[in-house]
Amino acid sequence: MSEVQEDSVDLAAIQQQMVRGDLEGARAALETVLAESPDHADALYMYAVCQRYAKDLAGALKTLERLKLIAPDNGRAHQEEGHTLRAAGRFDDALAAFARATRANPALEASWRAQVELFSGLGAAPQAAQAKAQLEFIQGLPKPLVGVIDLISQGKLVKAEDLCRGFLKQVPHHIEGMRLLADIGSRLGVLDDADFLLESAAEFAPDNVRVRMDYIQVLRKRQQFEKALDEARKLLDMQPDNPQFQSIYAIEAMQSGDYETALEMFDRVLERVPSDPSTLVSRGHALKTIGKSDQAIDAYHSAIVSTPQYGESYYSLANLKTYTFTEDEIERMHAQEQSGNLSHMDRVYLCFALGKAYEDRHDFETAFKYYERGNSLKKAQSRYRAEQMSEEFAQQREVCTLELFADKAGMGCDAPDPIFVVGLPRAGSTLLEQILSSHSQVDGTLELPNILALSHKLRRGERMSGDSKYPAVLADLGADELRQFGEQFIEETRIHRQGAPLFIDKMPNNFRHIGLIKLILPNAKVIDARRHPLSCCFSGFKQLFAEGQEFSYDLHDIGRYYRDYVDLMDHWDEVLPGFVLRVQHEDVVADLEAEVRRMLDFCGLDFEEACLNYYETERNVRTPSSEQVRQPIFTDSLEQWRNFEPWLEPLFDALGTEVLERYPVERHSGG
Repeated sequence: MSEVQEDSVDLAAIQQQMVRGDLEGARAALETVLAESPDHADALYMYAVCQRYAKDLAGALKTLERLKLIAPDNGRAHQEEGHTLRAAGRFDDALAAFARATRANPALEASWRAQVELFSGLGAAPQAAQAKAQLEFIQGLPKPLVGVIDLISQGKLVKAEDLCRGFLKQVPHHIEGMRLLADIGSRLGVLDDADFLLESAAEFAPDNVRVRMDYIQVLRKRQQFEKALDEARKLLDMQPDNPQFQSIYAIEAMQSGDYETALEMFDRVLERVPSDPSTLVSRGHALKTIGKSDQAIDAYHSAIVSTPQYGESYYSLANLKTYTFTEDEIERMHAQEQSGNLSHMDRVYLCFALGKAYEDRHDFETAFKYYERGNSLKKAQSRYRAEQMSEEFAQQREVCTLELFADKAGMGCDAPDPIFVVGLPRAGSTLLEQILSSHSQVDGTLELPNILALSHKLRRGERMSGDSKYPAVLADLGADELRQFGEQFIEETRIHRQGAPLFIDKMPNNFRHIGLIKLILPNAKVIDARRHPLSCCFSGFKQLFAEGQEFSYDLHDIGRYYRDYVDLMDHWDEVLPGFVLRVQHEDVVADLEAEVRRMLDFCGLDFEEACLNYYETERNVRTPSSEQVRQPIFTDSLEQWRNFEPWLEPLFDALGTEVLERYPVERHSGG
């Protein structure tokens, strides 16, 4: 639900009708609103409340299903569903709805109170006590901070920041206020501010578990894995037998590359909490990353057996890329996906898994239906606007001109260490990284967040959600600042290196910031991993990314993003000739050695045979392509989009004639 929509229709008068008990009048007024705006979230919510008050419970549940499709993270929708189910005597379903409500919006006191009452009525004393503790925590907070939690949960981060900053001016160093402001910063991608706030809060209140857990999460996002592991150890030392703290420590050990410790700790968790699906799936991820696929599959299967509705278990199997579902597994996925009590993300996971299952069976129409449904559900949670992204790309072209780079010539840090592999997801960047990191002079690292974090830092003023000053600010940066930013990048990324003179940063979205990279690291190398637009875009569409890449949830959005990417890369070629090497994935598949030699020459490296035998290189790979890059090069995925061509017209339209003429294909249907 957007802030614009909320303000576009004044529902206060209708709300007063409801308060006065004029339900018929309120319903009639709401029907008028919904006739003009069928997807108006607030109006749908109020209409469902009217239906419940009028004892039309079936109608209320139907309205709420519609609302949850539009706004799956609307906590009040789930809370109202809980009230309605409770009124219908469906107490177990009501409990599940109230739990979903508090996960979406922890500020909903009514949902916590209902859980206390329902658990108590069922004789579930431990669960009732846990819900009561959460209720008392919310009731004990200053009212402005309850409002901040509510605004954050609704995605209204600008208002949340204003309210939180206003409170902290009145009550400086309030621990929960600092934690919430850090949460806003983390959601906005302003990780350095979030880091500072949480580090300070942890010093003021070293025993505050919420602060410690959030701090670890921000450190992980910043890929400060050793520091996150140290903080996880401090948390575990507080309560060594706490399975939640053991699990956090295991995850940080895994992020730090210590998979032996991670697996050992996951086993300790499972001794205390047998068959916990989240732990089993995390254990599977660790096994997958170190190449033990069979054991990973066993872990995912165990999670399915323990909790059949845990959709991530099925998706984890699908995400192996090499796993084929049985008919029985497909039937079980269908049964779960049709359940009315499934969480939104579990349904998303199952849709993507079913898409993969039917694609493997060559039932491409059904496969596309599930890929499209999964993406549609995911997009409902997204605030992505294609128009805004196009504007950001245009600003890069306007600011980063030949004149800018001429004015800044000779500035920046002269270290030649980084090789940036950029492009779109699913374009073959993991393959290029695996090839290059097989060279004795190159370290493979991760998708490093440092350039994106610097762009966020340059983007804002005093407020985390303030107006963007980037990329216009690049023109104002002097030689000292540019050198310092470059040196800071080299120093902050050192933790990921193993001692080779060169290293790879394969954050794909860095292509949007090549101008910034040139200014702070003029001797860096940039490789554009490019793949045919139809292959790349459809592969991204059927991949559920862990986070980010929000343009991938819609065929038109992803086509437009690819078109904007090509335009921006053309611009970089024009203003920074020779700074970027373009490597076409199809060329790598057709002639591996020739493309390997091109890349090594570009990077100033001698040829090494190991780069051709990249699949023999032992290193942990964390991307969705992890299984594929452990095999010799293959061609069977180059044109998988053709199997889905009848349903890809929005993609063709969005890519446009100019892009498709550069990458011509023979259409088998449609256009």
